[in-house]
Amino acid sequence: MSSTVSPPSLATSASELLPPAVTVLNVDGMMCAGCVRAVETHLRQCDGVATATVNLVTKAAAIQYQAEIVKPERLATVLTDAGFPSQVRQGEDPGNWAEQQEAEQQGQVWRVAIALTLLVLSILGHIEHVGDPDSSFSGPILSSLSFHFALATLTLVGPARAILQDGWQGARRARPNMNTLVSIGALSAYTASVVALVFPKLGWECFFDEPVMLLSFILLGRTLEERARFRATEALRSLIALQPQGARLVIGDSPGDNVEIPINQVQVDDIIQVLPGDKIPVDGEIEAGQTTINEAMVTGEALPVIKQIGDPVIGGTLNQSSAISIRVSRTGSDSTLAQMVSLVESAQTRKAPIQGLADTLSGYFTYGILILALLTFCFWYGVGFTIWPDAIQAALNPHHVHHSHLVIETSRLLVSLKLAIAVVVIACPCALGLATPMAILVGSGIGAQRGLLVRGGDVLETAHHLDTIIFDKTGTLTTGQPWVTDCISYDASLTEDDVIRLAASVEQGTRHPLAEAILNEAAQRQLPLTNVTDSATTPGRGVVAQLGNQTLHLGNAAWLAQANIATDMASDVANTLSVEGKTLVYIAVDHQLVGLLAAADRSREEAKSVIEQLHRKNLQLQLLSGDRPAVAHRLAMDVGIAVSEGSMTPADKVNAIEKLQQAGHCVGFVGDGINDAPALAQADVGIAMHSGTDIAMETADVVLMRDDLNDVSAALELSRSTFNKIRQNLAWAFGYNLICIPLAAGVLLPNFEIALSPGYAGGFMAFSSISVVLNSLLLRWQLRESV
Repeated sequence: MSSTVSPPSLATSASELLPPAVTVLNVDGMMCAGCVRAVETHLRQCDGVATATVNLVTKAAAIQYQAEIVKPERLATVLTDAGFPSQVRQGEDPGNWAEQQEAEQQGQVWRVAIALTLLVLSILGHIEHVGDPDSSFSGPILSSLSFHFALATLTLVGPARAILQDGWQGARRARPNMNTLVSIGALSAYTASVVALVFPKLGWECFFDEPVMLLSFILLGRTLEERARFRATEALRSLIALQPQGARLVIGDSPGDNVEIPINQVQVDDIIQVLPGDKIPVDGEIEAGQTTINEAMVTGEALPVIKQIGDPVIGGTLNQSSAISIRVSRTGSDSTLAQMVSLVESAQTRKAPIQGLADTLSGYFTYGILILALLTFCFWYGVGFTIWPDAIQAALNPHHVHHSHLVIETSRLLVSLKLAIAVVVIACPCALGLATPMAILVGSGIGAQRGLLVRGGDVLETAHHLDTIIFDKTGTLTTGQPWVTDCISYDASLTEDDVIRLAASVEQGTRHPLAEAILNEAAQRQLPLTNVTDSATTPGRGVVAQLGNQTLHLGNAAWLAQANIATDMASDVANTLSVEGKTLVYIAVDHQLVGLLAAADRSREEAKSVIEQLHRKNLQLQLLSGDRPAVAHRLAMDVGIAVSEGSMTPADKVNAIEKLQQAGHCVGFVGDGINDAPALAQADVGIAMHSGTDIAMETADVVLMRDDLNDVSAALELSRSTFNKIRQNLAWAFGYNLICIPLAAGVLLPNFEIALSPGYAGGFMAFSSISVVLNSLLLRWQLRESV
């Protein structure tokens, strides 16, 4: 027997070490949260599938799987065989995708139009019951039972055929869904009416109008719901549509020598020409030219950004003013735009934990409703009308036309059946299934439009519970680059402007951060620079150059000492500036010290106001920095943070976050996404600035594409509003079913003589789903000013 047990193969061992691959399937045939649960169950039962999350709104399944064990095509086949036609999502033209969606909706509109036409004819045929029962306003044809039989039959075999077919397939597979409930209700009313038509001596009422009304309301509701869903995906579709379909590849020595190629043929290090008014096709750096670029569609930044040689550009942004040439740095799925689309799609698939109860209940919802409908029928047929004899009179004729005792007795079955049908029809698991994904779909889409990339509904829910936020210093609360903060002249004949002009003249053409700080200061002061000669740079120490007959030295104290230049006169000031964490640059002319410059990173302009906003939200704030404690403390005091720690390694930051979490705090960490990856991953919610795009998108839960600290507060407001909307939707979905199901079961019939017909029950059911969708769309207006 032992020989039949195979040892683990090398392939299996290797696959266990490999990270899981990710694929997305387009899944059709899902009607409610019960269908979502069924799809997830089928996928998770497949060998090699690590996780599977399904979104009812976007009709997508995001799957992590071991590529060595199972293929995406196999997973699509499994779902198709289970009654959910599926296919692997490909990189389709977003325009074609939008056209397909529009075509599907157009088909729905035609089906609804036919159903509503049949409904109008049915209403005209019953208008004689309004007011005078003897009225013949509708005419003999419209009021005949044969005509209404034809209307109901046409509705079933025409616009509602797809509902009946899907409902039957669900029942046949012992996996009833929303369409199964609707089909049972419609066919039961139709069958009972046919029996009444064929056997008039039974005295039963024919209610062919019920299946017509029921199915028309259902089709109308689903069409409106689909239109609203399509509108909710507008943000994602507009993001996808930013990707140009072609690029101008430079093939000669001049930008004018170019050829149009498809975007999928562009490779890294290609030179691409972009004309004014064109979208930048891929990520890259400007190789030639200077222009202004509108990045609003990607980062949410409203004002155009000036770009020149060496500056990075993002694919999908708009070149506004001049022709430029860019060297391609990232293409395809590696580009910023592709990563944004991937993050948004992932966000719309990942569920919030609050949805767990709704998903659990939805898995058993249909079975529970069928049992309730059976109990309703048995109760009213068995004892209900015996206890409340007047109830059957009211249920048979709301206009209180008297019926004989024989008719009442023979109609007990019919009335009990109508109440059971109403229970089946009015129950709505769709609202439960849509409550969370619709709100997340709208919230994440709005965030993407405004430069806030949120990984999913679980992040939005967790962010809502944050009570502590920790900030990194460099690149987060500060700009991440040095600025000239102090200028001191030690030569009576030289002003501060003269010292800066000399230093900037020496630094011309240098790309060092300190050199850029000095050149920026000279530009801000509008100082004219002088050309120097014989410039020589010692990396990390300083520069020596000739200005006419004068020799200029620019560098640190050690380098000037090596050149026998005394810096003693600046020692007191230098010590003070060094304690403040500033970098010192000495300037000497002909071996005589003439000036001292101090440069330091400075806080972002918006940092103080953002900290004040977060304090008003009753959040605890801390600053953890790898810089010296004195420097970190000084910055914390400047921006209004009471708790700060310096000299923190990445591991120290992780340990600090762990201690807070163990103490029961929900912690958010805001970093630049480059050296803060461990802390971003450890925090309950990691928020990364766009400056570290690649690592940020891999580890952070929220990415701020605009590199603006104001978006920290905006992200928290987005999470709060979205989470509140989820709670509203779930409260409505649960409340609707708790109230309407007893109403349909006849709870008001004994005392108030009110019974809900199956047709109106269908209208209520459609209204319930539409309400959840429309309530989610209200996020657009609620977040217009706050985010």
